[in-house]
Amino acid sequence: MKVCKPAISCTNGEIATDLGVKQARGVGMQSWPPSKVSLSPNKRVLFLTKDLELIRKQLYEGLDLRMEDLSVDDLLDDINTDVMTPAWVCFDHDPAILAENAYAGLLHEGRRVFESRALMDGGFEVIVSGHRKGTGSSRETAAQCERWSGIRIVIAASFAPIHERNNINLGQLMGDHAMLERLQNGESIDLEEFTGKYDPVTKLIVDNGGIFPFAKRMKAGDVELPAVSDQPVPMTMAEKMISNKLLGQNGVRGYVKPGDAVLAQVDGGYSHEFTTAQVHNFLAAEYGDDYSLPNPPKFAVFEDHLLYATGVARFARFEDKIQTLRDLQVAFQKHTGVRDYSAVNGVSPGICHQVAREEFIDVGDFIQATDSHTCMGGASNALTYGVGSTEYANLVHNQFAFVKVPESIRFELVGSLDPGCTAKDVILHILWKYAAQSDTLDRSMEFGGPGLASLSMDERATLCNMATECSAKTGICEPDDLTVEWLMARRQDLTEDEIRTAFVLPDENAVYHGGVHTIDLTAIRPMVAHPGDPDAGIPSDPTNGAYIEDLGDVEIDIAYAGSCTAGKDDDFAYYAMVTKAALDAGLTVADDVDCYIQFGSKAVKDLSARNGWSDLFERAGVKLIDPGCGACIGAGPGVSDLEEQVTVSAINRNFQGRSGPGKLYLASPLTVMASAFTGKITAWHPNLFEQS
Repeated sequence: MKVCKPAISCTNGEIATDLGVKQARGVGMQSWPPSKVSLSPNKRVLFLTKDLELIRKQLYEGLDLRMEDLSVDDLLDDINTDVMTPAWVCFDHDPAILAENAYAGLLHEGRRVFESRALMDGGFEVIVSGHRKGTGSSRETAAQCERWSGIRIVIAASFAPIHERNNINLGQLMGDHAMLERLQNGESIDLEEFTGKYDPVTKLIVDNGGIFPFAKRMKAGDVELPAVSDQPVPMTMAEKMISNKLLGQNGVRGYVKPGDAVLAQVDGGYSHEFTTAQVHNFLAAEYGDDYSLPNPPKFAVFEDHLLYATGVARFARFEDKIQTLRDLQVAFQKHTGVRDYSAVNGVSPGICHQVAREEFIDVGDFIQATDSHTCMGGASNALTYGVGSTEYANLVHNQFAFVKVPESIRFELVGSLDPGCTAKDVILHILWKYAAQSDTLDRSMEFGGPGLASLSMDERATLCNMATECSAKTGICEPDDLTVEWLMARRQDLTEDEIRTAFVLPDENAVYHGGVHTIDLTAIRPMVAHPGDPDAGIPSDPTNGAYIEDLGDVEIDIAYAGSCTAGKDDDFAYYAMVTKAALDAGLTVADDVDCYIQFGSKAVKDLSARNGWSDLFERAGVKLIDPGCGACIGAGPGVSDLEEQVTVSAINRNFQGRSGPGKLYLASPLTVMASAFTGKITAWHPNLFEQS
């Protein structure tokens, strides 16, 4: 057996190997993991502290810290994937190359804390942080950048669910702070302590070095799946949907509960040009250049993320890399025959999450895709969530998804919203009151109650879309007459009876481990998520809730409306209502404010044109942008250019640097448009401009 450069020392004759680029290309190594794990004498531990200067001293001055000298409160919480691998880093789809810029998005006083190769050259094998490590986008590059910088043990108080899964798929070990203290005191810890917390299938994935080696054992018949209970138990919506898709039941009805590890069949999935290149390369490396997919029509590719990237000054130098990503997606689509949603004459059919719900996500479906906002499809009473490129590559090739049944949390909606509020204010309230306390962490957020009927399908999509900002597994809405009406208008091949028959409702006695929480919609007030203070260790985060009435005067430079969260039919109706009221009052977009609206899909763009809304926006001085992700990921018009600029935006994330260097406030579509005309963050109400 070939022994590579040690990453973790081993005892009792076990060998630890550095999988390096070989694992990135899909080659598993049987020597990983060892039965005993200890720290290597020549390797270091990196603590990601709220005091960012301490990180610099560890990176560049050789400072070594010990867990026993710190508390969990000293460590950075909510480290998001944009910090770990900003968008421009992801243009290097090869993990070995993108690792050179690990944590390029962590800034202090306007400059990078991690310079190029800082993590890679620091000799670290353990990285340590606080709560909810890896929030935000599903980008697997965040886990890859650590893995291919030499990190093999990731320590945190808790992990965001997709990021945790990505680590598992790469064969990374995850532990807690007490385990680190023992390791630093010279103890060798049994591998079982790292993996014993997992279900049997997850344990097998880690034991085999990642998802690809595990899948090969599955295909060879070397893996015996844990039995699924056939004893009836009450189930939540997520549990029911998973149970409906179980593999290996031989026609026997299965019942699942939180923590169960199962394999399930998916109804479809999709990737986009930010992720498809890795999927294509991983499959070619693992199964040969002539690999094929068993059922291509179930899957799709979208060109939506990078259409306008090269128009942003900071991305112009990456034009060749961006084109490579586009070319590799085209190559994948032609090679496999999956459904093609490429741009035509430079115009995209739309943002993948929006188009997917418009065209092919149906009631009861199970959908996985390489984007964290896949959960938007839950508005249609479907189970939808994001996965990393490795997991998706396995999914499309081997036709199964590994599922660890999540716990659920229920939000019982009552009443109806004030005219100045939208579903965005509801989810900002939930982020502030529940997600910030980790009540939603890794859980299925399920929405029901009599108040749900007062929210349109587009508003429900907003709730489900931002479940990922809550670090939840997914979001799911109960179905009703509105669900039927909305789908019937978009599905020529479905009857009303077929839709209603597919309804998935929770059982009366279903157990919600996260509790059942009543949200009185009449009590919701217009909100923002403020930018935080990253230099002081308070991250820019959607959980930083504040009522607009408490903000004082916050003057703005940019008002940005659109994205998957706020580029839907009803969002545009909101934009049009506010714009018409402003024009009727003799107002246009405020001086020194740039206002942008980006369509979520071609269907939304066509609706806006038919209703005369597009002409209305242009008369008011609004700049319209064709469908795509754009400024939401910092890759299009509407990004800030200067640190002192202030943006109010209807997108879903306000992570530092995500939409430019300025400060970004998240708000509802109504608030964004009202603010565009007043020049400061302003809550909408019907008589707003009459009082101006």
